[in-house]
Amino acid sequence: MISCPHCDRKINAQSVTCPYCNHPLKAFGHPGIPLYQAKDRGYLCDRCCYHQDDSCTYPQRPTAKTCILFHDIDQPVIIQKPTYQPYLFTLAGIKAWGYRYRAWLAIAVILIFSLILALL
Repeated sequence: MISCPHCDRKINAQSVTCPYCNHPLKAFGHPGIPLYQAKDRGYLCDRCCYHQDDSCTYPQRPTAKTCILFHDIDQPVIIQKPTYQPYLFTLAGIKAWGYRYRAWLAIAVILIFSLILALL
């Protein structure tokens, strides 16, 4: 449960709009795009890391009260590590490679089989 930034009533976190005041809570009416909104009389750009490093291209900058790109300067930026492991020459690596390129392997097997049949 979150509170609506406009009317301060408790609402479902997945709501696209507030059922009480019809205030938009998600960007473009899509539940997967969060819409960050400034509280009180401040602006989001004052606390945004993209405004601080001058990489923001949002047209309402520096007086944006709503934004979909906002990232608080006090929160650390999460750097994702690569998920793959270099294990190609192990049995699991060969299986993963075969699964990834199974269509090309099937075409190669068909071509080799037809070449053997043609030579016989």
